[in-house]
Amino acid sequence: MAGQGSSSTPGFDFGPDSDFDDAPSSRDLDLRAPPRRVAVLLPLPLPEAYDYKVPASLDIGPGDYVEVPLGPRHLLGVVWGPGAGGVADGKLRPIGQRFDVPPMPEIHRRFIDWVAAYTMAPPGAVLRMALSAIGGMEPPKPTTAYQLGDPARLAELRLTPARRRVLDLLADGPPRPPAELALDAGCGVGVVRGLADAGVLEPVLLYPSRDLPKPDWTLPGPNLSGEQASGAATLRARVADAVFSATLLDGVTGSGKTEVYFEGIAAALEAGGQVLVLLPEIALSAQWLERFAARFGSAPHQWHSDLSGAQRRATWRDVATGAARVVVGARSALFLPYPDLRLILIDEEHDPSFKQEDGVIYNARDMAVARAHLGGIPIVLVSATPSLESAINAEAHRYGKIDLPARHGGATMPEMKLIDLRVDRPPRNRWLAPTLVTALTETFAEGEQAMLFLNRRGYAPLTLCRNCGHRLQCPNCTAWLVEHRLAGKLQCHHCDFTVRLLDVCPSCGAEGSLTACGPGVERIAEEVAHLFPDQRTALMTSDSLIGPHAIREMVRRVQDHEIDLLIGTQVMAKGHHFPMLTLVGVVDSDLGLGGGDLRAAERTYQLLQQVAGRAGRAERAGRVFLQTYMPEHPVLQALVSGDRDSFYEREAEERHHHAMPPFGRLAALIVSGEEEGTVDAVARALGRSAPRSETVQILGPAPAPYALLRGRHRRRLLLKAPRAVSVQPLIADWLSRVEVPGSVRVQVDIDPYSFL
Repeated sequence: MAGQGSSSTPGFDFGPDSDFDDAPSSRDLDLRAPPRRVAVLLPLPLPEAYDYKVPASLDIGPGDYVEVPLGPRHLLGVVWGPGAGGVADGKLRPIGQRFDVPPMPEIHRRFIDWVAAYTMAPPGAVLRMALSAIGGMEPPKPTTAYQLGDPARLAELRLTPARRRVLDLLADGPPRPPAELALDAGCGVGVVRGLADAGVLEPVLLYPSRDLPKPDWTLPGPNLSGEQASGAATLRARVADAVFSATLLDGVTGSGKTEVYFEGIAAALEAGGQVLVLLPEIALSAQWLERFAARFGSAPHQWHSDLSGAQRRATWRDVATGAARVVVGARSALFLPYPDLRLILIDEEHDPSFKQEDGVIYNARDMAVARAHLGGIPIVLVSATPSLESAINAEAHRYGKIDLPARHGGATMPEMKLIDLRVDRPPRNRWLAPTLVTALTETFAEGEQAMLFLNRRGYAPLTLCRNCGHRLQCPNCTAWLVEHRLAGKLQCHHCDFTVRLLDVCPSCGAEGSLTACGPGVERIAEEVAHLFPDQRTALMTSDSLIGPHAIREMVRRVQDHEIDLLIGTQVMAKGHHFPMLTLVGVVDSDLGLGGGDLRAAERTYQLLQQVAGRAGRAERAGRVFLQTYMPEHPVLQALVSGDRDSFYEREAEERHHHAMPPFGRLAALIVSGEEEGTVDAVARALGRSAPRSETVQILGPAPAPYALLRGRHRRRLLLKAPRAVSVQPLIADWLSRVEVPGSVRVQVDIDPYSFL
C-alpha cells in the first residue's frame, strides 16, 4: 500500500499548529519512468494496493482509473502509486485498460488514505465510497440520429407526403433522432427507418450534451442586514485567503444564515473554483434549491441516494471534469473527486444524520474538516444549535465565529411555554392537552397554520396482548414492531421486517386482545381529525414522503396554504420556511431525554429548538407549546428561558468532569455475528486482551442495547482515553492479539455518536 496518511489523531480541533502528514509521498513521483509496475487500489475491503504490470501500449499515471484482473473478475481500480515490489515481474498481471476520464486528484487520494487511517477502515473500503457511481467511467452512450444522405437515391424512391415532410425537416436542420423526426413530421418511426434503409438518410451518432447552465455569481443578492453583511464579508475574505480556516456560522432560526453563506459561494465561484454544500437530509433540499436558483439563476448539481444510475454517472463525470461548479448533497457527496474545490459548507452541522453507522463508520462533518485542512481551503459549519464540539472549538478560537443573534426582517423568536401533563391532562386515550387544543382552535380561527411534532412514526410504537401481556417484537431485532395502521402492517424500523396487522395474539391465541400502546403521528392525526374535522391536515414523515418530488410537493402545499395543520416527525423539524405557520405543538418533549446516551440532552435541545424555529418566521408572532411530564428538566428550562449559552456551559462542565467528548476520546468495538456463542467468545477474548493503563479505560464487553439487529447478535466494548491519546494505534495492537473467525465481524467506531 502506497502511503497511509497521518496516523495522528487531531480530533478535529484544527488550528494553526495542527499536525497533518504533508510530507511528499511516493504518489507524487513520475510513474511513467521504468520499471512499469504500479500499485492499484481496488474498491474492496483490502488493506493495501496490488501491483500490476503496465502494458507498453498504455500511458499510465497517478490517479488513473483502470480496469484490472483479480482472479476471474475484472474490476475498476485507481493507480495509487509505484509498485511495491515483492512479486516477480513475470507473475504480474497486466492492466486491462485506462478509462478516458480525468485522473483522481492527488488531494482526493490523500483524503481517502487519511479517512482510512482515522476510521481504521481498509483503504479499499473507503475507495468504494468514492466510486459509488460505478459506470461513470464509461462515456455516455450515443444515440442514433439521421441526416440527409445520397440525393441520387431520391430518384429511385416514391415520395409520399409523410416522407417529404421528414426530408423537409432535415433540409435546413441538424441531424435528429428518429422518434423526434417522426413526431414532428406527423408520421410513424417506420417512415424514417424506410428512408434510412433506402439510403436517402444516413445515420449519425449524437453524444449527450452536458452543457448545463452554470450558477451566475454576478447576479445581485438580497439586501442584507448589518450583521448579515458583516458575516458575508468575513466569508468572502476567508475564500479570498485560499488557506484552511474553519468558521462556525451560528445564527438563530430565521436569521438568514443561508443568504450569508451564499455570499461565500459567490466568492468561490468568482475565483473559478468548486463548492460543496452538505445537507443532513434530502428533506431539506426542496426550499434550499429554490433559494439557490433564485440567487444564482440556475440549479446546482445534486448528489443523493434518490438519483437514478444515469444521473449519478453524469454528475460524477461533471464533478471530475470540473463542470459541476456547486454540488449539494448528502454525506457521500464528500467523496466525489473535486479537481478544484475552494469551499465546503456543512448546513445543520450538529445533525446526527452526518454520522454513517454502517460499512465505513465516519462523521461527514469531521471528515469534511479534514478534507478542508488537507486541501488548504475554508470550511463553514452552519447551525442554529451548534454541536458542543463546534461551539467549544469556536470558544477556544480554533474556529472562527460569525454570530447572527436576531431573526431577519424584524421577525421575533416565538414565545415558548411548557404544558405540565401531570396537571393539564389530556382526556383518556387522547394525547393533546386542553391548553394545546385551545391554542390550535385560536390559530385556525385566525386563518393561520399549525404544526404538531412527534418524533415517532406510525400509529403506535408498541402492540401488546391484554390477555397474556405478550408484546409483538421483531424476530430479527431487539425492537418492538411499530403499528402502521394506514398501511395495515406492523413494521420493524431497523430491518424493515413487516407483517400484516394481527387479529389473534400469536402467544395465547386470544382474539381481539391486541391493543396499541402509546402514540405515533398517525394516532395524533386520528385525534386531530376528531377534534378539527374541517381542518386540512397532512402527515410529513419519511414513510409518507418518498423522494425529493414528494417533499417539494408537500412544501408547496404548505406554502400555498392548502394545509392548515402539519403533523410529522423530524423530517419537518428544520430548514423549512412557512410564513403563515404560527403555532408549534410538541406532543412529547420528554422523548429522547432518557437512556445512557451522553449526548441525549444536547440532541433533544437541538431538535426541539429546531422544531420551535418553524413558528413565527414572518410578520406574525409565533407560539410553541411543549408537552412534558418533566417541566423542571434543564433542557426544557433552557428552551423556555432562551438561555442557550448557560445550557451549553452546563453540558460542557458535565462532560469535562467525566472526561467525555469533546474533552476526552471514545472508541467503540462492535462485535457481531449470527451465532451468539461465537460472538460472546470473541467479545470475551477482546475483553481479556484489552489495553489498560492509568489513563485508558475499557468498558465491556456487554450486550448492545439492540443485542440482536438484522439477525446478528451484538456485543460492545468501549475504550475511553484522554484527549491527547491517539487511540488508533492502541486499537490496532488490541485487535492484533485476538483471532477473529470469519463468521464474526468486529467494527471500529472512532468517536461514536450512537451507543445502540
